[in-house]
Amino acid sequence: MTSSSFPPSSAPAEERLPTSLPDTARWKPWPAAPKPSAWKAWGRNLLLFVLTSASVYLSGGPLLVGGLMTILLAHEMGHYLACRYYRVDATLPFFIPFPLVSLVGTLGAFIRIKSPFPNRKALFDIGIAGPIAGFAVCLPVLALSIREMTVGRVEPSSSALYLGDPLLLKLVTQLVLAPIPDGSTVVIGSLGLASWFGLFMTALNLMPIGQLDGGHVVYALLGERAGIVSRVGWWVCVCLIYFSPSWILWAILIRVLGRQHPPTLNDDEPLGGARAAVALLGLVIFIVSFVPSPIVGSWESILELIGVLPPS
Repeated sequence: MTSSSFPPSSAPAEERLPTSLPDTARWKPWPAAPKPSAWKAWGRNLLLFVLTSASVYLSGGPLLVGGLMTILLAHEMGHYLACRYYRVDATLPFFIPFPLVSLVGTLGAFIRIKSPFPNRKALFDIGIAGPIAGFAVCLPVLALSIREMTVGRVEPSSSALYLGDPLLLKLVTQLVLAPIPDGSTVVIGSLGLASWFGLFMTALNLMPIGQLDGGHVVYALLGERAGIVSRVGWWVCVCLIYFSPSWILWAILIRVLGRQHPPTLNDDEPLGGARAAVALLGLVIFIVSFVPSPIVGSWESILELIGVLPPS
């Protein structure tokens, strides 16, 4: 996930250099900020990484820490290294510990981008680099999780937490554990939970909304027309609340992050066919990672839990 915090560009025309120059020479680097202290440069990032690792450990032990933190770190470093390549000023990743409340002890991570995107190519590459890197690391974690998977009976009266299946996880379990008897479900271990959350966060970030990763990609592809896609995408999230109450939190977070996308310094530069192919790859990753109902549960069960409806 990326978060931009710079004012709209008012760069004069002479700073938008001719498009005949190499990619990294088509703009003047954004004026560098004064060198930050060690605390601001990497100290607080390291502290949040340690705190988040501890929070994840309390939620699922060392395997969950190893699997999930590796996926999240790969995702954010994909963004960060792409920013370094294009000389876009960005922070190291900020991890978000969320003990006791979050299923996995964290709400993910983000980097803060402090200078404008030079052009649509840079915006596209920075936006798509994180999801592709995180997904690439998620695949071996998912493969390792197969050894932990078992098949268990569904107990409606138990306190077990049932998770919705991303398409990729569903395909893997069908291939490895099929046939799964009626009335049974797949029980995943710590690495399975890490890969499930990694896929969920990948799909969430690829939603074509505001300044999410998918919002960056869609703006790079469509320019100002991406605002229409962003509004439609957010209303789709609101509609998903009807199918699963677990979407309430994510719809709120997406709304907060879904601000209008700022322009790049050169919105006129074309992307080219290669990036259109990469965009299709991003769409495939979104489809196989998406979870319509992250936590299986109905509004009826929620209302019964809080006493609005009598137990069925």
